[in-house]
Amino acid sequence: MKLLKMVRIAGAVFGAGLVLTGAAQAQTVEEFYKGKNLTFIISAAAGGSTDFFGRAFAKYYAKHIPGQPNVIVVNQPGAGGLLVGTQLQTTQPRDGTVVALLQRNNLYLPLVSDENKEFDPRKVNWLGSLNKEEYAITSWETSPVKKTEDLFTTQMTMGATGYANETRTIPALMNEYLGTKFDIVMGYQGSEEVGLAMERGEVNGKAGTVSNLATGAEAGWVKDGKLKVLMQIAMQPNPSLPEVPNIMTYIKDPDVKSLFTFMVSPFEAGRPMAAPPEVPADRLEALRKAFDDAAADPEFIADLKKVNSTVEPVSGVAVQEIVENLYKTPQPVLDKVKALIKKQ
Repeated sequence: MKLLKMVRIAGAVFGAGLVLTGAAQAQTVEEFYKGKNLTFIISAAAGGSTDFFGRAFAKYYAKHIPGQPNVIVVNQPGAGGLLVGTQLQTTQPRDGTVVALLQRNNLYLPLVSDENKEFDPRKVNWLGSLNKEEYAITSWETSPVKKTEDLFTTQMTMGATGYANETRTIPALMNEYLGTKFDIVMGYQGSEEVGLAMERGEVNGKAGTVSNLATGAEAGWVKDGKLKVLMQIAMQPNPSLPEVPNIMTYIKDPDVKSLFTFMVSPFEAGRPMAAPPEVPADRLEALRKAFDDAAADPEFIADLKKVNSTVEPVSGVAVQEIVENLYKTPQPVLDKVKALIKKQ
């Protein structure tokens, strides 16, 4: 009898465990997020364009997640976004309560940099990108380079930031494989500082984002004719610059085209967002849908228009496809990129 009683008790406990497990599994996405905090990490310092887009988007993002969690925005700069990417991949909670706005070079730098091996962009869940990005080569009014054709015959001093940043790598790539004559001066702290250097006459031009040409000082310089846009650097040209040629039309060699494609295709995910691995499937689906819905939210779009900015959202599936294609790049191409970004 005593044995039978113990069996009955054990059965009751086991049955209760099944009920609790079933209840936990039956919890909806809305029930999970209701009353919780969603940590939204921005992989850049406060005050820059990445921070602006992240903070502008965060409140709308939480609004479109079932249960509408409380959003907590955290700035965490470091290693150009790779610090946050590595944490997202390894140590952040995997329950869907943490997302991060990373940076486009995070998609390819782990493939070609000896210093950034910890982060693997294939191992996180991409939620989407807030926009596509295009670069452009621009010249100041006092530059000896006045038109696109001059880029291949006349030297122009270019301001740049970091060694592996696109402000240097794109002009350096053009010098190496297309025959341009850029003299690249590095060490400026950001796009705004390069702009000031152009005004002071220290440099003649720069490689910068097309989106920057539509806002702030650069928009005024373009309108006044002080800053001329000479060439687009994009997989597909920006329709706002119909008269400006795109670099891809100048590339005839298939091997060189593969090299430029590797460097330029991440621009298609200009401001990518990701979640950690192993987020439960229903929550990941909700996070991706919330991204799409928030990016299309009329109020969010209106907020951006107030500061002359726009959003051109890219789905998480599309970002994932860009990453997968980058990881199919032949080794000879990767070796050339490594040589381009490796400091001597």
